[in-house]
Amino acid sequence: MKFSFLIVFISFVFQLTAQDINNSYLINKNDSLTKKRKQILLITEASLYTLSLVSLNQLWYADYPRSNFHFINDNQEWLQMDKFGHMMASYYTGISGIKAYEWAGFSRKNAIWYGGMTGSIFLTIIEILDGTSKEWGASSGDLLANTTGSLLAIGQAIYWKEQKIQLKYSYSPTNWALENPEQLGSNHLERALKDYNGQTYWLTCNLKSIFNIENTNFPNWLSIALGYSGSAMLNPYPNETSYRQYLFSLDVDLNKIKTKSAVLNSILHTFGFLKFPFPAFEISNKKLHFHSIYY
Repeated sequence: MKFSFLIVFISFVFQLTAQDINNSYLINKNDSLTKKRKQILLITEASLYTLSLVSLNQLWYADYPRSNFHFINDNQEWLQMDKFGHMMASYYTGISGIKAYEWAGFSRKNAIWYGGMTGSIFLTIIEILDGTSKEWGASSGDLLANTTGSLLAIGQAIYWKEQKIQLKYSYSPTNWALENPEQLGSNHLERALKDYNGQTYWLTCNLKSIFNIENTNFPNWLSIALGYSGSAMLNPYPNETSYRQYLFSLDVDLNKIKTKSAVLNSILHTFGFLKFPFPAFEISNKKLHFHSIYY
């Protein structure tokens, strides 16, 4: 829970950075990729890692005693919603890392593996910090989620050379946060980051890419989306009233939308991790529900 803001921040910043790098690469695609670019990448990456870890230490760890490295089992918390957050952060950081390493002149293979593992490596360092804090502990579930997110980005980059399947996020305000604002948020921004009752994580598949549809009239931005969420959670440990939600919907792949404006294209691609509002079917408590608009 304490990393909700960090996870969303990482996903957003690395998406934004990737667009700038990608645009720079396209503009200078005939330039030779020099040693200087590799130095810029490595220095920037090291600086971001250092700044993030120092900030984390001051914000979350400095006020708590250290301990020997240890694990905790938090795999039943929040109906595993937090694990999807870790997976998503690692996935988007990996995608951005791949673009950055390609821009720096690394071979395609090395860019995919070095860049793709960027998110998993960074989040693993956080787990080590967790594991040496008496207040918390390292989580095997978090480590698995981090690795899964990286491998989803890497696997598609190797096999398909594009991301036909993407992880996405959506949020809708709930009343549950009013009953426990300390853990679920006391304002709209905090609730968007901390209230898992209002969050949904999606696995979206671009139809034209996944099925190799050659019809030029078929929209290349149309995707199908499978969602997962939870509800009636007031604290990390679900009770008899808490339940899971499984959803089916459509989505818009903003990465496939091209306009004449480079700025607009960058904005669309930067926010591509957000699920587009659409009608949706929900299965929960052994019942089928329909939402005219779900976000």
